[in-house]
Order: sequence, then C-alpha cells, then structure tokens
Amino acid sequence: MAKDKNAVAGRKRRFGLFDLINYTVFILIALIILVPIWKVLVDSLNSVGVYQFRLYPKNFTLDGYKTIIETQALYRPFINSVVTTGMGTLLGLVLSTLGGYVLVKTEVPGRNAMAYFLLFTMIFSGGMIPEYLVMRRIGLVDSMWILVFKHGMNVYNLVLMKNFFENIPDSLFEAAEIDGCSPMGIFFKIVLPLSKAALASIGLMFAVSVWNDYSTVKIYIMDPNQVNFQYKLRNMVMDGDTPNTAYKVSQTTLFNAGIISAILPFMVLYPFLQKYFVQGVNIGAVKE
Repeated sequence: MAKDKNAVAGRKRRFGLFDLINYTVFILIALIILVPIWKVLVDSLNSVGVYQFRLYPKNFTLDGYKTIIETQALYRPFINSVVTTGMGTLLGLVLSTLGGYVLVKTEVPGRNAMAYFLLFTMIFSGGMIPEYLVMRRIGLVDSMWILVFKHGMNVYNLVLMKNFFENIPDSLFEAAEIDGCSPMGIFFKIVLPLSKAALASIGLMFAVSVWNDYSTVKIYIMDPNQVNFQYKLRNMVMDGDTPNTAYKVSQTTLFNAGIISAILPFMVLYPFLQKYFVQGVNIGAVKE
C-alpha cells in the first residue's frame, strides 16, 4: 500500500510547455484587464490630466472625488440607481427562479412549447421602435421603473437557472413528495437553499446590467429627476456640465474619478460574493 502511494506521488504531473503557454496567456489577459483600470485610478488621483501611462499619480489629489461627493445634482440619480438596481435584481431573480423551476417540471402542460417560445425571443427581437411603443403603452416611458421591468426578464439567465435546477438529483424531489411537500414547498425548502451559488452569480449579472444601463435612460427618459447615476455622471464629465465647486480639478481627473465612482459599488460587493460566483460560473455545464 505504501509502495502504491509512493508510485502515485512519483507520477505527479510535470510542468510542461502547455502549462507555460497557459499561464502566459492568462497573465497577459489579466494585465489587459487590470492595466486600463489602474490607469483610470491613477489619473483620477492626479491633479494634472496626462495621456501617458503612470504607475502612480505625480500630483496626488482627491479633489475629483470630493467634487463628485459634494455635487448635490448627483444625489437623486444615485438614489434612483440604488433603487432600480435592487428592485430589478429582485424581480429578475424571482422570474428566473420561478420560470426555471416550471421548465424542469415534466408534468407541466405545454412546458416544451413555452421553452421554445422563450428561446425564440433570444434569437429574434421586434426591434427598437416596437419596443418603444410597447413601453409607452404600458406607461414606462419617462420613468425610472423602465430599468426594473426591462431587465427583470432575461431569458438567458432563466435558461441558466433551468440548467442548474436540472442538476439537482430527482431523488430529493421524490423524497419531498413522499413526505407530502407541495411543489411550491419543494421550491422554497429544497430548490432555493441548494441554489445559493446560482442565485449569487445570476443576481450579480442582473445588478451589473441595471446599474450600468445608460442607453435605456438616454432613449426612454427625458425627466431629469428620473435618470440614473450613470447617465447623470456621463453628462457631467462628457458634456461640460461640470459643477461649480471650490475645487480646481481638471476635466480628465473628474472624468476618471467618475468612472471609479461608478464601478466602486461592485468592486466592494464582489469580494463578498466571490465564493458563490466562482461556484456558479459552471452553472449547467456538468450533467449527471
């Protein structure tokens, strides 16, 4: 037995050419992702706008962030973004989990037809004009709630949840049914507790989509009280709508500080969800 263990230990996989190429490629990909973010962060802390890449700010300043924090015109859009992101994520998770659960129940009549209909919407779209007419008819034009309902139903995320639910052993459902548990009881007592990784990863997808949505606000919302943080921040740093403050900050510094401010909430949130997000990356990838 000891000899077998030594033989297995002696056959450890060696570091080969494939590993070298693999590590090199992924290090390059990581640098491609991190270098632009680092440049934006450094430029947001530099009082003088520069075009070249710097490892650290030459003239350190926090005036860009102070300007954004003290600009009262950003308070209402920020609250709008927080509310729509929270509500949109909640609605998206409710519809995706319930829809995915229905599609894995083989006894539901018309299940296959419903699944094909949903998949059809992923391939074909009615276009912008029909969508605008529908949104106007249901009263969502010029309202921040359009961000909630527009992102609340995502067929791609629904399919991911369906694939995840299909990996739950049928024996658990059968045991719950024998114990007299109703279908909704199975959903709340068995399916949801086993789906933390899927809920965290898909919830993060919904939250990022709603928070970063700029085009929907630009097309559908004209009321300045209904716009989100991204739209207002973009107008402030790109259209010359710079607030009057006591801080003398360059447009480049303010622009980069705005970018960091926009992505900061998810930079703070992601470490707490990383464990579940990593587990949910392979949702539906492995079939039993």
